[in-house]
Amino acid sequence: MVTRRDFLKTGGIAAAGVASGFSLTSFTLQDALVNRRPPLNERNFTSKVVEQKIKEVKKAIGDKELAQLFENCFPNTLDTTVKYQEMNGKPDTFVITGDINAMWLRDSSAQVWPYLPFAKEDKKLRKMLAGVINRQAKCILIDPYANAFNFGPTGSEWETDLTDMKPELHERKWEVDSLCYPIRLAHGYWKATGDTSCFDENWAKAMQLVVDTFRTQQRKEGHGPYKFQRVTGWQTDTVAGAGYGNPIQPIGLICSTFRPSDDATTFLFLVPSNFFAVVSLRQLAEMSEKVLHNTALAADSTKLADEVEQALQKYAVAPHLDFGKIHPYEVDGFGNKLFMDDANIPSLLSLPYLGCCPINDPIYQNTRNFVLSPSNPYFFKGKAAEGIGGPHIGLEMIWPMSITMRALTTTSDEEIKHCLQMLKTTHGGTGFMHESFHQDNPEKFTRKWFAWANTLFGELILKLYNEKPYLLKA
Repeated sequence: MVTRRDFLKTGGIAAAGVASGFSLTSFTLQDALVNRRPPLNERNFTSKVVEQKIKEVKKAIGDKELAQLFENCFPNTLDTTVKYQEMNGKPDTFVITGDINAMWLRDSSAQVWPYLPFAKEDKKLRKMLAGVINRQAKCILIDPYANAFNFGPTGSEWETDLTDMKPELHERKWEVDSLCYPIRLAHGYWKATGDTSCFDENWAKAMQLVVDTFRTQQRKEGHGPYKFQRVTGWQTDTVAGAGYGNPIQPIGLICSTFRPSDDATTFLFLVPSNFFAVVSLRQLAEMSEKVLHNTALAADSTKLADEVEQALQKYAVAPHLDFGKIHPYEVDGFGNKLFMDDANIPSLLSLPYLGCCPINDPIYQNTRNFVLSPSNPYFFKGKAAEGIGGPHIGLEMIWPMSITMRALTTTSDEEIKHCLQMLKTTHGGTGFMHESFHQDNPEKFTRKWFAWANTLFGELILKLYNEKPYLLKA
């Protein structure tokens, strides 16, 4: 089974490039103009409304290569990763990440998110999305600390991890954002469709468990039940402090043992994930009141959101030598701060995208200037492109989703055009986005099938089509 690190550990960066069907030196423009979607009869799921939109948007894109990238990438989640069925008369949708046959709560939410605007018009699509929400509720009830799940109780290559593994789990890395993303999807689905059929007793129990888990991981009364260790040569794949992480001072923030990259945190209070939790808890409070009619859960969610928000204001703003007041990536409550950003979302760069702050917020703008500069140890600039990576893959490896997110969090036409150009010229001849590529050679990349990066790119193009269509005409 492929894991997120396998390409790098097995020398697969080169293998990934070769497996795309091109040699590392023979890529031509004609190759980039080939439709890379599976044949219609081999696609996992199709939506007539989405297909119509793809045709409409593609016609509006002046650059043929960019247009073909959009056609390949935007439907990639539907084409290749969705498994829809009905269980006990209810929709059930399992969404794999791509080349890893498991469902991450984070990835699955982000992968289907850009299809929400079409759900009201398309009953089939609406049922598929409701199925994702139903499946995610089941997953949370199995284990709120797990980040990734199997289709059934099949076990995993990570079953020897020193944590409370279950056969339904693919991996059990506790990440705050894993419980935020299902709320974001549920709230977005409700707003887009008005449908409340999936917000049943199961979902309500799962949401109560989310709040309970967040409270436990504030660690006001000891470590809590979760710990994790792995026998590995990768430092960020296991956890310090006998599996509980480095010490923290309880200050109201929520501990996240791992980052959205699935790398262990250095300081347990992961700032962007706590910002995301505030937004998610407020969304849950709204749904608890208006959909579930559960005033107690609404009040509890609001109270926790207020507490985390106040702690962020006090502990998650710090002076930087060169950039003024900015948000650190991680803090511990003792005064220690980690100044960096990671490409995976939630990131500091992505805060406005997730609704955590306005784009013009001065502290965010200072933070953005920092993370897009050499002062961020994981900002890389080479012959091919510039962008953010992270420890997960290593130095000099840029993640396309960081370039996409840069374009999604700016109002500057010139910056957006710069990002589009980099995305267009770094797909390595495959017609798809990847997990990461080398700053000097985009034909050296990891994960040739990474649906989240593909769909996020499609989301950017769709946003530009709706808001700045003139940028796509050139």
